[in-house]
Amino acid sequence: MGFIVWFLVGAALGVGMIACFARFQNMRSIKRIELATIVAAFARMTVEDSRKILPAEAYPPWVVFSQRQKLKWLNHHLKKLWPYIDQAASEVIREKVEPTLEKYRSPIIDDLKFSKLTLGTVAPQFTGVSIIEGDPEEIIMELELQWDGNPHIVLDITTLVGVSLPIEVKDIGFTGVFRIIFKPLVEEFPCFGAICYSLRNKKKLDFTLKVCGDISSIPGVLDALKSTILDAIEDSMMWPVRNIIPILPGDYSDLQLKPVGTLEVKLIQGKELINKDLVGKSDPFAEVFIRPQRERIKKSKVINNTLNPIWNENFEFEVEDASTQHLTVKVYDDEGIQASELIGCARVQLKELEPGKVKSVWLALVKDLEIQRDTKNRGQIHLELLYCPFGTQNIFMKFVDPDFRLTDLEKALQHGVKPATQKTRNLLFRGVLSATVISAEDLPATDLSGKCDPYVVLILKKSEQREKTRVMTNLLNPVWNQTFDFVVEDGLHELLILEVWDHDMCGKDKIGRCIMTLTRVIQEGEFTDTFELDGAESGKLHLNLMWTPQPIIQD
Repeated sequence: MGFIVWFLVGAALGVGMIACFARFQNMRSIKRIELATIVAAFARMTVEDSRKILPAEAYPPWVVFSQRQKLKWLNHHLKKLWPYIDQAASEVIREKVEPTLEKYRSPIIDDLKFSKLTLGTVAPQFTGVSIIEGDPEEIIMELELQWDGNPHIVLDITTLVGVSLPIEVKDIGFTGVFRIIFKPLVEEFPCFGAICYSLRNKKKLDFTLKVCGDISSIPGVLDALKSTILDAIEDSMMWPVRNIIPILPGDYSDLQLKPVGTLEVKLIQGKELINKDLVGKSDPFAEVFIRPQRERIKKSKVINNTLNPIWNENFEFEVEDASTQHLTVKVYDDEGIQASELIGCARVQLKELEPGKVKSVWLALVKDLEIQRDTKNRGQIHLELLYCPFGTQNIFMKFVDPDFRLTDLEKALQHGVKPATQKTRNLLFRGVLSATVISAEDLPATDLSGKCDPYVVLILKKSEQREKTRVMTNLLNPVWNQTFDFVVEDGLHELLILEVWDHDMCGKDKIGRCIMTLTRVIQEGEFTDTFELDGAESGKLHLNLMWTPQPIIQD
């Protein structure tokens, strides 16, 4: 009996201890979960949050020494030094900026120079600094600067019509981030050989131009001057441009900006552009550039009296930094001897392009690329883009006979270097394009009977070859299954236009059209696809395209 009693007592104590241990573990788990929740909440705290709940003397290091440091001490000394900086900087700006403005000035401005130049009494403010981790052989700092200045800047300009007048630059507001690179690091004081500086991010740049005189009879001068100033800043200071200041004697040519590849641009067409003319329609042309230097801006031909222009033009640009640069397109209405009027502009970031792969894009035009407050529909433009880094092979070279591959240009591309002098060869894609118009569907009714009599006109834009299908009567979903062969001399620069018309006894009416390059059919050899009709309320075309190549290289 005693043994049984002690056994039961021991069992009861064991069960109790197990229950206590389980309860302890459960409470410990709850506390750990609560602690993890608190830690997670602290992890989400910002510097501003911590300043709200902690007294200044209790700031932890991660609050005092945040990633972007405040520079009150630097701003304090900068304010004292500003009168001397103003005098020195004004002279440097006069010497350096005047030639830059001359380089970017609009064609309607014949000459411009500073007549007065001081930066005013308000010093800029550094609002933060951060260190960028990068190459161990360099130090990269980014300084955020804000300036709402009161400068006294007067530009004397002379227009092409011989009128001279002063224009004052006022109400400057600027916020941006400057990148400063100390490179290379050396063992000689001050321990770096040169300083590179660049405007990494232009967050805000506003200013007004006040005319000291009457130029109401000279339209476009103020807009041209403002564009000149903005383009000069964009191309002379914006990253990836690097302005180099040597500190120690040496060769720093390796720090200069260098091309890393080429961008091939096909400007295909515009669609539904806004009309800038009171009588008739706009006469649109486009300016295309990566850097807004006058000699690097490519201008298309003017297409008269249309809101749906077809340009079919090809341009090539040098790329210095595909990760940060962008392609800009500005579409204007040609006004003859007067300044052209901006229809709209668009931009493509080069980092969005896959190297070596053609990308077709439709871009909506906007009034301003920096401040996009205007929601008005200004039309669209259609581009094909191909970015080829040096050292890589153009995708179209795979179609070329190997005997033609070892040109000077291709040898240079294989080594990632562009030769100083080279005899460029143009790659021409000769071949036969077989276009089969299969059918159409959901065409809009154009006759009183609720039907139409459709046929299709096929046009090669560059060679001006034309073919036409038979007329199908009283159908909104016609089937043709007709094939047409075109001999193409230059496939990469050709356009295929298909226009759908309604045949009537009294004439003919255009229903809509679709426009396409031959890039896809050259790459794929053959494809079948459906295309929407532009300019029509409804309707689609079903096509089959086949390419029989005969590629050659011609000097």
